[in-house]
Amino acid sequence: MTNLPDKLNRRSFLKVSALAGGGMMLSFAWLAGCKPKAPETLGLPKEWFRLNGFIKIGENGLVTILSPNPEGGQNIKTAFPMLVAEELDADWKNVRVEQAPLDTDNFTRQFIGGSQAIRTGWKALRTAGATARNLLIQAAAQTWGVSAAEISTEPGFLLHSPTGKKGHFGEFASLAATMPVPEEVQLKEISDFRIIGHSQKNVETHNIVTGKPLFGIDYKKEGMVYAMIIHPPAHGLRLKSFDDSSARSMPGILDIFQIKSHQDEYERTFFDTTSFTDLVAVVGKSTWEVMNAKKAVAAEWEPFSTYEESRDWGQRKELRTIPGGLESQEQQLQKMDEAAKNPRTVRKDGNPEAAFASAAKVIERTYRGPFLAHNCMEPMNFFAHVHDGKAECAGPLQKPELTEQALSTRLGLPIENIHIDMTRLGGGYGRRSYAHWLIEAAVISQKVNAPVKLTYNREDDMTGGIYRPMYQATYRAGLDENNNLVAFQVNAGGLVEPPLYADRFPAGAVANYLAEDWTVASNVTVGSFRAPRSNFIAAAEQSFLDEVAEAAGKDPIEFRLELLQKAKESPVGERNDYDPERFARLLEQLKTKSNWGQASTGVSRGVAAYFCHNSYAAQVVDLKVESAQVQVDKVTQVVDCGLLVNPDAAKNLCEGAVVDGIGTAMFGELRFENGAPVQKNFDGYRMIRMKEAPKVIETHFVESQEDPTGLGEPAYPPVFAALANALYQATGKRLYEQPFLKQLSNS
Repeated sequence: MTNLPDKLNRRSFLKVSALAGGGMMLSFAWLAGCKPKAPETLGLPKEWFRLNGFIKIGENGLVTILSPNPEGGQNIKTAFPMLVAEELDADWKNVRVEQAPLDTDNFTRQFIGGSQAIRTGWKALRTAGATARNLLIQAAAQTWGVSAAEISTEPGFLLHSPTGKKGHFGEFASLAATMPVPEEVQLKEISDFRIIGHSQKNVETHNIVTGKPLFGIDYKKEGMVYAMIIHPPAHGLRLKSFDDSSARSMPGILDIFQIKSHQDEYERTFFDTTSFTDLVAVVGKSTWEVMNAKKAVAAEWEPFSTYEESRDWGQRKELRTIPGGLESQEQQLQKMDEAAKNPRTVRKDGNPEAAFASAAKVIERTYRGPFLAHNCMEPMNFFAHVHDGKAECAGPLQKPELTEQALSTRLGLPIENIHIDMTRLGGGYGRRSYAHWLIEAAVISQKVNAPVKLTYNREDDMTGGIYRPMYQATYRAGLDENNNLVAFQVNAGGLVEPPLYADRFPAGAVANYLAEDWTVASNVTVGSFRAPRSNFIAAAEQSFLDEVAEAAGKDPIEFRLELLQKAKESPVGERNDYDPERFARLLEQLKTKSNWGQASTGVSRGVAAYFCHNSYAAQVVDLKVESAQVQVDKVTQVVDCGLLVNPDAAKNLCEGAVVDGIGTAMFGELRFENGAPVQKNFDGYRMIRMKEAPKVIETHFVESQEDPTGLGEPAYPPVFAALANALYQATGKRLYEQPFLKQLSNS
């Protein structure tokens, strides 16, 4: 530990603020005094040599690794380079990391989504590192005139033991860059890992805490003008006309005009969803001036009629019906109830109808989840400069490759003339998958012939669509006279997609099983939200299983383990997408880590477990309800995501998922009246506050040498139900609708 500098007295580093409730704050002088001595690292080289799409090595041995995927807080910008550096056998302290731009020639799957980055990049990135190591060995062998088989590596160096020769990577980088790429390379054994599996600090930590511009909102360029858009106030409306006479005379305003982000005949792909394509653009010298001017634009809106939208989903194409009309929540709920009466059968095992008819006890419950807004802390924004037959863009987005294709079509430019730099995301959660604001920024830039920074305000984003869908699920369970689960049915749907995963637990564990789904068309645009569909269906399913366990007189964990044992010994069906043995091992470890079965005075407990994104997560929530206030004392969670790449980062992801899930379950809700969202900003849309976060989150990982699987999303869905089940134990009230706070307040 660094000793305190003698010249700093107490007054120079310790300040007590009455406004902060008597808390302690450390001054910048004190923080500087506590700065530990930095490890010795290499300076920037004079020349770089690129070995492949991921790796550049300087003549002094400094290694630069390019991280291809967008960084949205999931720490992929550290994890990806760790995979490359491990197989390269680089010295981590002499590794620089750069965010790669969109580059489809050198990289694949350059996007955030589905918690699949590490899983899909596990072998590819390691192979890139191993290939570069092989090239360095070949170059050293040629330089030294020895056999490549006799050369080994240690972090940052090549060695030839018979002669004692040793050289750092930089000495051979220029020659290695010219060597033929080997057809095959040998990857390390897990037991030989020096970087993977060992916690490494986020490579952006210093930049974040020192306020270095990293986010799209920070991006600036000389000559840049600022823009905002005006969209209809309600879903079901479109632009009819606008009067900008007052706004044009306001200070700093350069132009106001109508734009169309997607042409009517455009066949949209998966992430081309957008609520409004006919918009008013306001352009000026500053965001503040533009924000004021947009309030002075008098726009007139009109309802649109039902129409069809062409969609290309990759594997299939469809014409999707977009109904006209201004929707309200009551109407939406009525349509969902009607649709649930005419579902389609997705999976059927055994004879569920007969099993329910002969069951000694039948439990039936219906669960609902509202629309949810993503509410990323960083507003939607993007920079675009369209000029001389090319487009230069920069900003935060999750699916740059797919957005690039849409941009190419809209601007009429070849893809090779489009360049997209990816900035750090100030929150994504699926919202930035639908980067229509990039298209809008580019269209505006093309119109004004200048570099443009487009920014949404909070109301633009929260009222502009791309929400977590509104869902509903009805469950039925049949128990025989011995309280065995003999029949299970789920009927689930939503606006505009169903949340059902028919082949997940408890499918495969019940002899008579029926899964049905349905959809309701809507002009409210929806899309991916952290752990899509799982974020609702896990809450409903795991809450229901808790109630079924109680009806059967069984401990909720033992009840699940009993079903998993059946799925292991005598699985029903052939499409079960979970491993019952891994699932059971997860729950057994949770029992131990949470001291399940050992009651604490005044503390109520709930449990839930779920499989999604190829990973398993289970949680126990301990809470108290005092004077109508819910305080989560502790969350114990166990996660099986295969081999951990960066343990500290993995823990951070899971902790964040718990806080996010509890906040959404308790408070998240967006309602509609006459097509317009009722909640338009944080004064109406409730977010979790620091005092409402769990006091303790204890995270454990199942030890595994399986290839890594998803982690950004799997720990999110089960905490909804674990919280609901704990609240039932505390209040005696089962919760069937989100947000939970509203249900508790109405009890």
